[in-house]
Amino acid sequence: MVSVGILIVGIGGNNGVTLLAGQIANRHNLSWETPTCRMSANWYGCLTQITPRGVHNHGVGFKGRYPGLASADDCVVGGWDIRPTKLGQALYNCRVLEPDLVRQVRDEMDRVEIMEGVWDPSFIGESQHETATHVVTGKDNASTRARVDRIRRDIRRWREKHNVDGHVTVIWSASVERPSEAEYDSPDALLNAIYEDSNNDDISPSMLYAVASALEGCSFVNGGSQNTLSLAMSALFDQSYRQPAAPLDCALQKFSPYSSSRAFCLGTDYKAGQTKFKTAAVEYLRALGLTPRVIASSNHLGNNDMLNLTTKKTLSAKMRVKSDIFGPWQEEDLDHKVAVMYTPFIGDEKRDFVEYTSLGFLGSPHTMVTYTRCMDSILCVPLMVDSAIWCDFFVNHDVSQKDAARATAYLFKVPEGDAKDVDPGFFHQMGQLEEVLEKACGNSLSGEKMLEHDDLDLISLGVRKGIISVEQATQLRGLAQK
Repeated sequence: MVSVGILIVGIGGNNGVTLLAGQIANRHNLSWETPTCRMSANWYGCLTQITPRGVHNHGVGFKGRYPGLASADDCVVGGWDIRPTKLGQALYNCRVLEPDLVRQVRDEMDRVEIMEGVWDPSFIGESQHETATHVVTGKDNASTRARVDRIRRDIRRWREKHNVDGHVTVIWSASVERPSEAEYDSPDALLNAIYEDSNNDDISPSMLYAVASALEGCSFVNGGSQNTLSLAMSALFDQSYRQPAAPLDCALQKFSPYSSSRAFCLGTDYKAGQTKFKTAAVEYLRALGLTPRVIASSNHLGNNDMLNLTTKKTLSAKMRVKSDIFGPWQEEDLDHKVAVMYTPFIGDEKRDFVEYTSLGFLGSPHTMVTYTRCMDSILCVPLMVDSAIWCDFFVNHDVSQKDAARATAYLFKVPEGDAKDVDPGFFHQMGQLEEVLEKACGNSLSGEKMLEHDDLDLISLGVRKGIISVEQATQLRGLAQK
């Protein structure tokens, strides 16, 4: 069986341990007590893992619709952290999941290896420094190049140890970094700076993880707010640059052997809660013909990610992406204000409040308000799972970097790299995903392909009604496409 690999930078954080606990719960088909009922393991929120619900436009969910979409049950999960806390203990400490579930997965999680993290204290808030005791030291930390080499060895060793023969995606889920001031006009310039240990170039740890991922043929997802992605970084992931036999004067030669396998660089900052609804709500207001004028929002919670943002240098990175989400719409008169607050008692259960004021007919004001509360990690983990599953799927279907970035733009607050300037509307972005999937699987809706598409739609309906299994649906789709 081909297994998909998920490597999380910051695996000991709330997102990392929640993802790992969820994967174990689903793999073992666990059930547990909640205040209202007995709950069974599920992948709710993960669009790649739920079968389509409803009949309009295929319904919501992609499981069974496209051959080759991996099951998250079979993923192998690992990662790095700058703290040594065992993962089961970290899950208990974060108070995200129900105690009865935590009890059942804790021992298995405690046995999962945590690789030492590469870090630079200047990039994260002072609140994180005291507990950063599980970090790369010695010769592996002697230079920028040595740190990249260490990450590459970690990836290779982990892959071999766990027999991961599918695509591996590295996800940045560690603390938000301050913005890096390093700028490069090409992947050669970026690699040369790392090789020559140009520390004055202000190369961040997230950039090192991204570079190491590209060199090992892994996709990299920037789940944080920092400016990891750039034109040079995107070009490094492009297969046309990482050729099997690069020219002798190419900087890649300095990092040989390297992988020429297809891989993607995606981001920035998972669009999990308040921001995702904002893009859907404002898309709705604009579709009504209203003119959005003021969006005033606040959110507060007390997890470690928010604690890190109490430092001005890291807060600036977060505010950049929260403020830029409507940029491509060029709503010049839109006054968008965002406030974030650290409230320790609230823990991971984010509370957010947003007021939308628009102008309607004859300039009459239209105001609506939303209030949401949910565990932040419960919102974010499905996006982490889906991004890794999509990367594996797109690699196996030879999807281009540009199309992969466009298809996954719905996952991020500010789509960057090859997804830059994609329409920020959530439903428009979901349409982009559908287009890329149809293109990748050869299911064009035009001309002679229309009958084939109708057949596939009936197959999806059969899965939803329980008439056929997902495995049978996959076989039928294979026959329909011959």
